[in-house]
Amino acid sequence: MERYFVFIATFMLILHLVQAQDPTGFINVDCGLPLRESPYNANPTGLAYTSDAGLVNTGKTGRIAKEFEPLYTKPILTLRYFPEGARNCYNLNVTRDTNYLIKATFVYGNYDGLNLDPNFDLYLGPNLWSTMNTNDTIEEIIHVTKNDSLQVCLVKTGISLPFINSLELRPLPRTAYASQGGSLKFMFRRYLSNTDRTIRYPSDAYDRKWYPMFVEGSWTQVTTNLTVNASNLYDLPQDVMTTGATPRNPNATLNITWTLESPTTKYYSYMHFAELQTLGANDTREFNVTMNGKSQYGSYSPKPLKTQTIFDITPGQCDGGACLLQLVKTPGSTLPPLLNAIEGYTVIDFPQMETNEDDVAGIKNVQETYGLSRTSWQGDPCVPKQFLWDGLNCNNSDISTPPTITSLDLSASGLTGIITQAIQNLTHLEKLDLSNNNLTGEVPEFLANIKTLLVIDLSGNNFTGTVPPSLLQKKGMMLNVEGNPHLLCETGSCVNKGEAGKKKKSIIVPVVASIVSIAVLVGAIVLFLVLRKKKASKVQGPAPSYKQASDGRSSEPAIVTKNRRFTYSEVMTMTNNFQRVLGKGGFGIVYHGFVNGTEQVAVKMLSHSSSQGYKEFKAEVELLLRVHHKNLVGLVGYCDEGENLALIYEYMSNGDLKEHMSGARNRFILNWGTRLNIVVDSAQGLEYLHSGCKPPMVHRDVKTTNILLNEHFQAKLADFGLSRSFPIEGETHVSTVVAGTPGYLDPEYYRTNWLTEKSDVYSFGIVLLEMITNRPVIDQSREKSHIAEWVGVMLTKGDIKSIMDPSLNGDYDSGSVWKAVELAMSCLNPSSARRPTMSQVVIALNECIASENARGGASREMDSKSSIEVSLTYGTEMSPAAR
Repeated sequence: MERYFVFIATFMLILHLVQAQDPTGFINVDCGLPLRESPYNANPTGLAYTSDAGLVNTGKTGRIAKEFEPLYTKPILTLRYFPEGARNCYNLNVTRDTNYLIKATFVYGNYDGLNLDPNFDLYLGPNLWSTMNTNDTIEEIIHVTKNDSLQVCLVKTGISLPFINSLELRPLPRTAYASQGGSLKFMFRRYLSNTDRTIRYPSDAYDRKWYPMFVEGSWTQVTTNLTVNASNLYDLPQDVMTTGATPRNPNATLNITWTLESPTTKYYSYMHFAELQTLGANDTREFNVTMNGKSQYGSYSPKPLKTQTIFDITPGQCDGGACLLQLVKTPGSTLPPLLNAIEGYTVIDFPQMETNEDDVAGIKNVQETYGLSRTSWQGDPCVPKQFLWDGLNCNNSDISTPPTITSLDLSASGLTGIITQAIQNLTHLEKLDLSNNNLTGEVPEFLANIKTLLVIDLSGNNFTGTVPPSLLQKKGMMLNVEGNPHLLCETGSCVNKGEAGKKKKSIIVPVVASIVSIAVLVGAIVLFLVLRKKKASKVQGPAPSYKQASDGRSSEPAIVTKNRRFTYSEVMTMTNNFQRVLGKGGFGIVYHGFVNGTEQVAVKMLSHSSSQGYKEFKAEVELLLRVHHKNLVGLVGYCDEGENLALIYEYMSNGDLKEHMSGARNRFILNWGTRLNIVVDSAQGLEYLHSGCKPPMVHRDVKTTNILLNEHFQAKLADFGLSRSFPIEGETHVSTVVAGTPGYLDPEYYRTNWLTEKSDVYSFGIVLLEMITNRPVIDQSREKSHIAEWVGVMLTKGDIKSIMDPSLNGDYDSGSVWKAVELAMSCLNPSSARRPTMSQVVIALNECIASENARGGASREMDSKSSIEVSLTYGTEMSPAAR
């Protein structure tokens, strides 16, 4: 199976070539460099380096010991070390949503005379990047920024002090080195040459460092003095691509091995090829690519003096952590395999989201306004939790959403001036304590506009004027303004004794009394319900585990089968206490887990606030326990214990189709052939529900978010909570309350309440149009907001290009596309009787695939920029060794 992707694009790369000529966006920081020596041009690159002053607020400067200086050049000679605080961070201004190559250099050089082995952690934002435990290392990562700033943090973990010599950032093309999840940690980058020269900027436009690799006696050097066209997305240096190696034995394989830190580590590899020899009329160089004996790509022939890059589309793993890459000569080839260069990266997941961007901007404005220089106020304000900024409390209970700042305590912090307006940007703030400072001016009315803010302590300051009525009248507000002698509450002083003092107290007491009363009342109700439940259990025996009148469960029979049933404690164990969130839907949050410690699963927990209840839960469990098909997500088990309801599915590592079409999951564009394979899989799943089940089933909620993809991009239908069956023989429809998703909902079903399998056909037609156009189902900015109406209008113009996803750049068989569009529109016929069956849809889609596969030519072979037809597995930190 082909699992690699070849990249040779030329006409799209003018922008990248311009960037290569001018390193716009490079960030070069010499850590510890005195300001008087900044900036300077470093040898041999000529790049301008600047001091780190202003990028970090803590630390001290140092220099490696004299005996080590001859071994290094700037910017390695100086360093910054951090004797104070647990976490110290650099704050770098970057361009949002940019793919950066980030390098951090650490050379101990016995700068402190202690001869201590380094031992500290390196963080990127709130996530662990690496652990430093060697005296001389470069940490390199390819990472896409989410915000306009980036924090690189050093965290003390032992007796040695964290230090750093240099920080370097280089922007890369947005789609280069793209991963389906996580960032890419450098493993190796080698060019096949018998020299000892390291190649970097300016030879390499992105300042990647290329190290030579060669095996004397086993490999033969191949070179050329001619120019190699290296104009593809990876823009390889000429010095890299004008050399290569072949096996000395013309019938031997070219082998490269490397070892991963863990058998579960995932990796990506990038192989760069160009034919450097002039081949005779009867000469052929053709070979296959295998990994650990399994065919990955082939047969392949390098292009004369033209760079091509073969890379894996999806990350993979090597059995036992040992990787053996082989280039194997085909029987028809007269020449041995040739390789010019190879790169390897491991996937590093950064699960912790950064704090809400607006909250971060707000708290930093507060910090700047009041000149706060607390050591802990570095890096992300809320996460990791052990580095929470002093005086803050945050809500980070749901790791699928950014943490938010809920409490700010700046009491006795020496604050002067007025209350800064920056506080109003903390829109999730619940408690604000500015007591015992020297704040002046009026109490601002904007505090009343922070909807979540319920506790404000302004006591012990020098405020003047009148407390805004909106604050006094805010329902549930607890306001303390004691100790502000010149502050008035409406008509009187807020703080003086006597009547004014009573007014002051009246601001707090009624609210507190109300809260206490409510708490007592709630406690009494809870106690009453508990006692009643105990009494009922004694009289009636064991009660149902989940009784909520709102979902009608009390009248529902228990789930028929007890197979594959898990306890709630088992669910907690398999999810590691719900540590990793995969997604969120109408049912609740979906968590990652393991059954028996090895089988990956997705665990969907029913939220108590979910619009779906026990009926939908029961329907989905009973359906999936009796139906089995390769294109339906398999049910591993379920939990039905008290208020804890969970569905445990097989794990679909590539998420849902909507994520891939929108670009939220990765930066690849699904090519047309891959899209057709996905919709065929989905259609086969629906066909089974309609024709293979007894009684037949209607899904009722077919949409791109309910089509999941596994590691091989095989599609499976999910979310069967709304599914309905036709239990009566010969029944053509079921009369039911309308359910489904706006935009996908069959208008005939909506109008008549008559549900048939053709309602699924309509929804599938919408999915097919999404695959074709890659446009939203409903877009109010269009002349025709609904996708079916918009496509209908565009069809009248007879131009398929106006409908087809423009990001595919015409790389598809137009006949295949026309057939798919006609099929989609027939699925959307207003009359359900005139729509095709799912069996007919499957046949038509297979004809589309046959037409697309029959397309020949270079564009098919190279698959421009998107092919996700393949899935490979990989993973860490060791250089490749020739074999």
